[in-house]
Amino acid sequence: MGHKAGFVNIIGNPNVGKSTLMNAFVGEKLSIITSKAQTTRHRILGIVNGEDFQVILSDTPGIIKPAYELQASMMDFVKSAFEDADVLIYMVEIGEKELKDEAFFNKIKSAKIPVLLLLNKIDKSNQAQLEEQVQLWAEKVPNAEIIAISALEGFNVKEVFDKIIELLPESPAYYPKDQLTDKPERFFINETIREKILMHYKKEIPYAVEIDTEEFFEEEKIIRVRSVIMVERDTQKGIIIGHKGTALKRVGVEARKDLEKFFGKQIHLELYVKVNKNWRSDQRQLRRFGYNQ
Repeated sequence: MGHKAGFVNIIGNPNVGKSTLMNAFVGEKLSIITSKAQTTRHRILGIVNGEDFQVILSDTPGIIKPAYELQASMMDFVKSAFEDADVLIYMVEIGEKELKDEAFFNKIKSAKIPVLLLLNKIDKSNQAQLEEQVQLWAEKVPNAEIIAISALEGFNVKEVFDKIIELLPESPAYYPKDQLTDKPERFFINETIREKILMHYKKEIPYAVEIDTEEFFEEEKIIRVRSVIMVERDTQKGIIIGHKGTALKRVGVEARKDLEKFFGKQIHLELYVKVNKNWRSDQRQLRRFGYNQ
């Protein structure tokens, strides 16, 4: 048999475990994971290479009805996932009944490519509930093959990956075999800092934040990084910094530890906070941050 390669795009509602699954496949933490909705903002590729295959996985933002320009741009990333997929993974969690957007749902049901419907978080269910859910989704998406998994516990993850390889077309590799992702180093620095903000701040704060890494200097034993946390209002800047800078320091310490693991080098991280009014609704700013491409 020849070499297989193709694009496997993961879509679904917010918080169903798309990023957890992607990271489980890749074996690296490429997508940030928190319990908050809208954690993933971009379409992130993770590349898994074998001797006779290359699986190009794509994690996408959770499907929502957009309320402002940033969210509209996030949904454009989801739309693009339908355009180049060789295999489509539609991920749902136990207890879910529908996708939040009818148009996307119809696209899945009429897809001409193989569709794997992954019923995730089965570690939180019982046999009767699982059987009921399998029947429900079999009726709703008759063109899909349904596989029950727990991305977090690793249950059936290898089986899904083997199924993906089986479904992929024969093709040469699209990317160099030593490449892990399509994103540059600065992207992962930004996402790691944003993950810590999602974890430690409440309400609107995490959603009003964007990170801009202005400097990245790699030396033999250390990487020197200077990143700016953008917020929309002065009050948000004060909350991010915290009393005597303690809140910002915690973000910096935790982000640095994760980045040292990711890069395998010592990291010197400087963090600053700036107000960038209404960036989420500003097309020019969104383009600058990699949205609306």
